[in-house]
Amino acid sequence: MRSRPLTRLLTAILCAVGMLGVAGLSGCSETGASSASGKITIGFSAWPGWNVWQVAQEQGLFARNGVEVELKWFDVYTDSLNALATGAIDANSQTLNDTLMSVSGGAKQTIVLVNDNSTGNDKIIAREGITGVADLKGKKVAVEQGTVDHYLLLLALAEAKLTEKDIELVPMATDAAVAAFAGGKVDAVGAFAPFTTTALERPGSRAIATSAEFPGAIPDHLVFKADVVRDRPQVVQGVVNTWFQTLAWIKENRDGAVGIMAKRNGVTVEDYKTYDSGTTIFTRQQNIDAFTPGTTPQHLNHQARLAADFLTSTGLAKNAPNLDGLFNDTFVKAVPE
Repeated sequence: MRSRPLTRLLTAILCAVGMLGVAGLSGCSETGASSASGKITIGFSAWPGWNVWQVAQEQGLFARNGVEVELKWFDVYTDSLNALATGAIDANSQTLNDTLMSVSGGAKQTIVLVNDNSTGNDKIIAREGITGVADLKGKKVAVEQGTVDHYLLLLALAEAKLTEKDIELVPMATDAAVAAFAGGKVDAVGAFAPFTTTALERPGSRAIATSAEFPGAIPDHLVFKADVVRDRPQVVQGVVNTWFQTLAWIKENRDGAVGIMAKRNGVTVEDYKTYDSGTTIFTRQQNIDAFTPGTTPQHLNHQARLAADFLTSTGLAKNAPNLDGLFNDTFVKAVPE
């Protein structure tokens, strides 16, 4: 899931930057990724925009681009963030907010590819009788604090001229929050696909706000350890090339690709097809446009500033993340057209 308990992530970040003593003490691990060998390890988890990697692996497209990749699936998204922060993997698919959180804690990470933007698959879902965000005033809303769905909730509340103080926020991990909503214990929930499918099974429930209403607010990326980008650029290029070749294969083999991706996420093909419009996979040109500095929602530097303000204003990050060198568009620009 695209969420994280902050204490675990902070511990991972401190381990990665050497602030918790030698490996093996204070919860740190000596486990490292295979960056010294020819293999690259990429983490990913349950989100429609990241299942492209599964297709790439099953169709042998990494090898075709001259890179040896070990895909590591994480049932719990949090664990993938910790794995990248501690160096247990070389790269991970994760949200902009989570990358900024890691960077603000001292982790050295580089975004090399925009996988997608959430365009509806993150939702605020409410019980019967609540028809809009304004109706959340005084109601119990479950969401995992610090996640993109918490961010979405605050954006939706602001648009309705409300703040977090106007609701009763119930902080819970995303899967627990959805279970609480389905069980009638809270009035609304913030969640992402595929958990939204479960939440919407509550009779009378409906989405009262989605990421489609806030273009560009929730981008998802391929993030590498900065030293891998520096020391092994040819491997990073091979991975990025593979991504776009896989998108081309999916376009030509839609049914087969959907079957692979649905199986990886543990949902039916029919359910998976409902996620299509809610996740916009970025083309090479959309990547280039997003990496280009600007002041509109399509530009990553603009969204990063907004997300950084969210993290610091909510107290989730003590220091604003340093954005210098965070975005590297070298690899998407070098992809053969």
